[in-house]
Amino acid sequence: MQTVLVVLFDDVQSLDVTGPVEVFNGAELHRPGTYRIATVSADGRAVRTSSGLTLVPDHSFADAPAAHTLLVPGGAGTRRPDPRLVAWLREHGPRAERLVSVCTGALLLAEAGLLDGRRVTSHWSVCDRLARDHPAVEVDPDPIYIRDGHLATSAGVTSGIDLALALVEEDAGREVALSIARHLVVFLRRPGNQAQFSAQLAAQTAQREPLREVQQWITEHPGEDLTVEALAARARLSPRHFARAFQTETGMTPGRYVDRVRLEHARRLLEDTSDGVEEISRTCGYGTPEAMRRAFVRTLGAAPAEYRRRFRPAPTH
Repeated sequence: MQTVLVVLFDDVQSLDVTGPVEVFNGAELHRPGTYRIATVSADGRAVRTSSGLTLVPDHSFADAPAAHTLLVPGGAGTRRPDPRLVAWLREHGPRAERLVSVCTGALLLAEAGLLDGRRVTSHWSVCDRLARDHPAVEVDPDPIYIRDGHLATSAGVTSGIDLALALVEEDAGREVALSIARHLVVFLRRPGNQAQFSAQLAAQTAQREPLREVQQWITEHPGEDLTVEALAARARLSPRHFARAFQTETGMTPGRYVDRVRLEHARRLLEDTSDGVEEISRTCGYGTPEAMRRAFVRTLGAAPAEYRRRFRPAPTH
């Protein structure tokens, strides 16, 4: 039985705690003897989450059990962390067989010196700060989670569920993880290198209505002619003016926006349908399977067929 020890502190983000805990507890319900889940705070006293909930820990730092998986959540309490918490993590983090952070919990691990020389991610809003304050840490702001040896870091809030499902799949198998995902009504496992934002969220919404309409058109018609010239004509602007205005108002070039929309659409079809790769490549505007393959390998590190094999839920009987 593996002990999952979750660290609690005042102003912790409640979902960073409860999301992964529900996943690990689901595994224990499906396969008893897989996990023992425990919580710990500095002095064993109850903590108040950033949303006002009160969480009562099982242990204090003084009597905490040895952890196989030590999970450090995020929240507003990471901004000015309790020195006792940082010191305890510095001492006990290296002893855990698996060290996990959710959201801004990575700030606590970095403060404890546990991320130096590692590739990590965190909530998009703190990645610049994390990289600036801890230059020995390689910060990648895009993925929803990253595995680097025994270290696993995840992005904001709900990505902690994705990471926990990946860990359960590793420990207890795909069928257990799939059962938990169905129960929680989430995807079995979004790929760790999935961007934290969809194209629509990553890009700002254009202020001018013609540009907003073009953004919506791209999203709804990924298989159409989405060249700058075609999109400019739809916005009734010259290609040069359109490209400049689109990037100014959305923070992203038209080409990059189109690339992201097409990739997201193709991924959804690979995950949710049995359509062939050739058909999907046409539907999503790639033209050829080879063009789609190059886009997948460049962005996700896996060809479409491999992506489907890894991330499409197994058929139920």
